[in-house]
Amino acid sequence: MSRHGKVIVAMSGGVDSSVAACLLHQQGYDCIGVFLRVGEHEADGSAGEPPVNATAGHLPLGDAPRRLRHGCCSLTDSLDARAIAARLGIPFYVLNFAADFREIVDYFADEYARGRTPNPCVRCNIDIKFGRLLRYADMLDAQYVATGHYARILQSGGQSLLARSCNLAKDQSYVLFGIARQSLPRCLFPLGEIADKAEVRQIAAGLGLAVHDKPDSQEICFVPDNDYARFVRQRSPQTHRSGVIVDGGGVVVGTHEGVANYTVGQRRGLGIAAGRPLYVTRLDAAANVVHVGERADLLAAGLVADRVNWLVDSPAPGQAFRATVKIRHQHTPAAASVVRREDERVSIAFDEPQVAVAPGQAAVWYRDDGVVLGGGWIAEAVRANSA
Repeated sequence: MSRHGKVIVAMSGGVDSSVAACLLHQQGYDCIGVFLRVGEHEADGSAGEPPVNATAGHLPLGDAPRRLRHGCCSLTDSLDARAIAARLGIPFYVLNFAADFREIVDYFADEYARGRTPNPCVRCNIDIKFGRLLRYADMLDAQYVATGHYARILQSGGQSLLARSCNLAKDQSYVLFGIARQSLPRCLFPLGEIADKAEVRQIAAGLGLAVHDKPDSQEICFVPDNDYARFVRQRSPQTHRSGVIVDGGGVVVGTHEGVANYTVGQRRGLGIAAGRPLYVTRLDAAANVVHVGERADLLAAGLVADRVNWLVDSPAPGQAFRATVKIRHQHTPAAASVVRREDERVSIAFDEPQVAVAPGQAAVWYRDDGVVLGGGWIAEAVRANSA
């Protein structure tokens, strides 16, 4: 009989999720390991079909497996995850979420085509890891879902709160803001209290896990070469239309082969010999125009976010509150005033203008103690020089 309950552990085959599974097993949870098959790419970049479905259990080994490249969900990774589960003596299943994941891939390409900067990791957490996977947990009467994310669930006044990890350098609370508030009591993040990634690797080595020195995945899993423009061009060739690049005065300073090749804040690869640094300040997909300017033109006094998810009781419309706001994963949270609007959007005014606020990215607001209050998707940037 489990001391703490049944938990579905998402195991990617990396060191973080492997240690998470081991820690929960040591703590007395009844663990079930699952590997999320969301699609795969062969080494030459061609797509393959997932070999199993959600009820197929263990992934059949066959003969020698093909060498696949797919960031965090290759066949090699699934074998690593299964080896850890076997070592722990826990059940292990491969779940086919490829159809669901295709929607995220489509979203990624569509956002770039619209001149926006997508965040597929946030969407994956919302739709799959803490969406479909929680429903799968219900099928198995499991109380919890666990991952190797660096974040914490805190308890206060009978409420579960999402908070930043003790390891601020690896903190992933930003990409978890979209978890439904009612799902927080069912989320477990065993690595959230560990302050150093080196300690995680030491734990793995001490447990004799072969993945203790496995490198972290650095790329988006379905774009293993990090060439986003090529990926979007192959999926949506019609969006790559030549157009003009204009400066802040409306003067044409160059040409482009599609707005999907650019992101707000980009400096390199513009193909402009201006004699001074220029940055992408805005993308107008409808007019097929790339706008560039000086670094000062990138400064935003604030932003408007939509599709907001509150993880605490939301304030009354029009009521401002203080928070620190993060506008991309590697951004240092900036002090700001946050207001919930009548239309359920949120307006944010920064104390100090921020660089490269990109529509399509997430904005997440935090309490001073690191608790996530809520977040949304950046609909527009309010330029510091707009007056």
